[in-house]
Amino acid sequence: QVQLVESGGGLVQAGGSLRLSCAASRSIVSTRTMGWYRQAPGKQRELVAAITSGGITNYADSVLSRFTISRDNAKNTVYLQMNSLKPEDTAVYYCNSRFPWVAGIDGGYWGQGTQVTVSA
Repeated sequence: QVQLVESGGGLVQAGGSLRLSCAASRSIVSTRTMGWYRQAPGKQRELVAAITSGGITNYADSVLSRFTISRDNAKNTVYLQMNSLKPEDTAVYYCNSRFPWVAGIDGGYWGQGTQVTVSA
């Protein structure tokens, strides 16, 4: 098991930026697939960004070129830098950790979520 603690959410104006952080309870960020997911009111949970242990990244089309996922192995922390935020980005954002062979939208371990609200 792994504990994931998220921080950095809040209220921001459209066009602004936020950086989300996800701290893991043990040294797993460098060896697991880490991801950020979000769920907006009335919508399905969706993948925002993911990064493999080898550094390969994957982004939702809606956030490509605006969001960047990264990790600091020494701090055992994964980040999501969000720029040019839009009201459509408003959602609860969840950190996820999984072994590379685990598939599915609901697989792995999850953080508690952090609220991101973007005003027009």
